[in-house]
Amino acid sequence: MLKFISMYFRIIIFGISLLLFSCARSQENKDFELIGGPCEGCEAVLEYEGELKNTDTLPEFASAENKLKITGVIYQANGTTPAKDVILYIHHTNAEGVYPTKGDEKGWAERHGYIRGWIKTDKDGRYTFYSQIPGSYPDGKNPAHIHPIILEPDGSYYYLSAYFFEGDPLLTRHHMEDPPRGSDGVVKLQENDEIKLIERDFILGKSIPGYK
Repeated sequence: MLKFISMYFRIIIFGISLLLFSCARSQENKDFELIGGPCEGCEAVLEYEGELKNTDTLPEFASAENKLKITGVIYQANGTTPAKDVILYIHHTNAEGVYPTKGDEKGWAERHGYIRGWIKTDKDGRYTFYSQIPGSYPDGKNPAHIHPIILEPDGSYYYLSAYFFEGDPLLTRHHMEDPPRGSDGVVKLQENDEIKLIERDFILGKSIPGYK
């Protein structure tokens, strides 16, 4: 009898293990599709590891002289319903306008540097990053900016218009897309105690060519 019970439990455990393995393989084999036109580096949104939350703190935040909170809500295509489980990836330069690397980066981190991060929206569609105010490129021709890339739950991914800072003397219409993708990318830098704040909401698929 005990031998039978032991065998029964081994079968159950094997079945559960097989189910979990199948789910994991299904996630690994999920179909991802780049939409909205060519995008160099958009695959970086797929490079996340581990479980994501709706808040992320980027490297060097603690030591940054000009700390920055980046927050907002991501909405579904109707513009009113919060979008849950959407992954948002951002990357930007440091205060010197450089994408810093340590030398051991893999994948798109070799180009984007280590000041980058990922979040997954909660049921209210909210997202928050803690980082630093980026600098403009050393060539003095491009305004400071932050690159955002979206990965929707169905596997569609695409870039959004960059965050730019209102009042930046280097910012011209040449740097902005018309119409802006996701939402207007020009944001106001607000005072928020000892940390600066920018708020920007997104609408999934807004001005994204080929979006369904």
